[in-house]
Amino acid sequence: MLSRAALAPSIFLALLSAVAAHAATIEVFATDSAGQPVADVAVFAVSPSTTAETKNAKASIEQKDREFIPFVSVIQQGTTVSFPNQDPILHHVYSFSPAKNFEIKLYTGKAPSEVIFDKSGVVVLGCNIHDWMTAYVVVVPTPYFARTDATGMARLRDVPAGSYEIRAWHPMQRAALVPYPLAVDARASAKATFTFDLVSRKPRYKPPLDRLRY
Repeated sequence: MLSRAALAPSIFLALLSAVAAHAATIEVFATDSAGQPVADVAVFAVSPSTTAETKNAKASIEQKDREFIPFVSVIQQGTTVSFPNQDPILHHVYSFSPAKNFEIKLYTGKAPSEVIFDKSGVVVLGCNIHDWMTAYVVVVPTPYFARTDATGMARLRDVPAGSYEIRAWHPMQRAALVPYPLAVDARASAKATFTFDLVSRKPRYKPPLDRLRY
């Protein structure tokens, strides 16, 4: 007869298999009005049963070559974000956005503090030294989120069966898009498509690097 200790891992694996059997992957596609793929689209699935906050989730937004990387981040509400400065010069990270107002004053290397994004919404990042540096953090009230790649596709994984609204956002969009209603069946694939009317992202002048000043 198997001991209780020996049975525990088997029971745990069985529970994981049962959950996986009732979860699906949603493929989301984003294109512009000309039919070209759109990268850096934040996509997420929400329903009345989704969990707003997460615990112990971590994310990182780098400063490298005097830019924020990535340009768009998608995180769940409650995530703690670090801002490592990989440049040989100082940066001063800040945001005045209602969803998160904060600043991390001049530093290089590891940031002196991390930031907990505890409210859903879009947070615009800037650098008080380099005014061309801009990035966006999309804080969502759900664990089902992703960002589109260069092909315009994102995958929302392990989504339980049920009814959802699939939402999409891009910093260059002219107007908010209507959420895409989707019934998720774990036994079938699910897809959603969004078409964006985008403003062109204009390049901003970045002077040559001066290690002593700028």
